[in-house]
Amino acid sequence: MKINRTPLKVTVAFALGAIVAGSVATAANNSVVSSVIVCADNRTQALTLAKSGVCATNKTAIEIGSNSINAKSISALVTPSVVSISVKSTAGSGTGSGSIYKTNSTSSYIITNNHVIESAVTSGTITVEFADGSEIPATIVGRDRMYDVAVLLVKKGNLPAIALGDSSKVSVGDEVLAIGSPLGLANTVTQGIVSALNRPVTAGTTDSTSYVNAIQTDAAINPGNSGGALVDTQGRIIGVNSAIATLTSGGTSGSIGLGFSIPINEAKRVIDEIIATGKSTRPVLGVVFDDMNADTQAKILQLTPGEGAEKAGIVVGSIITSIDGVKINNRDAAIVKIRSYAPGAVVTVVVTLPSGSSKSYKVTLGSAPAV
Repeated sequence: MKINRTPLKVTVAFALGAIVAGSVATAANNSVVSSVIVCADNRTQALTLAKSGVCATNKTAIEIGSNSINAKSISALVTPSVVSISVKSTAGSGTGSGSIYKTNSTSSYIITNNHVIESAVTSGTITVEFADGSEIPATIVGRDRMYDVAVLLVKKGNLPAIALGDSSKVSVGDEVLAIGSPLGLANTVTQGIVSALNRPVTAGTTDSTSYVNAIQTDAAINPGNSGGALVDTQGRIIGVNSAIATLTSGGTSGSIGLGFSIPINEAKRVIDEIIATGKSTRPVLGVVFDDMNADTQAKILQLTPGEGAEKAGIVVGSIITSIDGVKINNRDAAIVKIRSYAPGAVVTVVVTLPSGSSKSYKVTLGSAPAV
């Protein structure tokens, strides 16, 4: 488990809480902008303009347009949309978090990380606890381990679905809140900023590795935060909290200000596919990378016949140096960047040819079933 190109010796682990004999352990424009007060319906989260800055008792007041996050108001708005998830199976027990994504009169979809519920895929139970303390069993609609996304279904309707943000409009320095259940402590809110974007992160095991083109944040994320929400100054989810970096020495297992979230735009495509079909797809460049020096370069060892890279004319032995203007430093960075797109997307791939010259290609990404 690792994070690429960091000057410190760190590891990246899923922010999953594991329960063992009652204890918890790690799995691991500077301009002034005027603001307005709006009222968010506590059930539907529909927004209306506040009259004289006051909201009815069934609505939450939110300040929109200010340069600073109103943590108190945003917490009150979003907390009812974030749940705690408890998993029990023969492989052990664990805790995580999730967000209410869609709801109707009889049932609701909840999004979380695959690694939160993976142990209960073949056997075991999944229980969802809401902000009011009520609990209900959940079933798995579908999951995608490569994107570390899963969708659960609960037979309870008219729940407060979380508002969706746009992760493509997130900037470094934006204020954010992380909401979830670290160490099983439900309704926990932490505050920070977006520390970096497009951070290539891999986590998991050799047999089950997820690749995240992550939003990095210094908002405290700890074991049990996995699957919870990273929200912006308007209470909209911009990321699904998934992993944390820890120092390899000293036994540090909690937050050190290096948390990583799956951008919601990336996750949404997978989530919507799972809800519609029970399955998801992934984009395919159509190359096999050379494992030799994979930590320092993305060298193409083999082309997949009929796929985008071959059709575009990329040659074996080329080294990918950028994708759509984003510098590619190694194999994992290339994989993570490609997986941030949808199948069928056209991307610009710049490579260093075996001759040493540089060349740019337009590649249409193929599609394959997610594993």
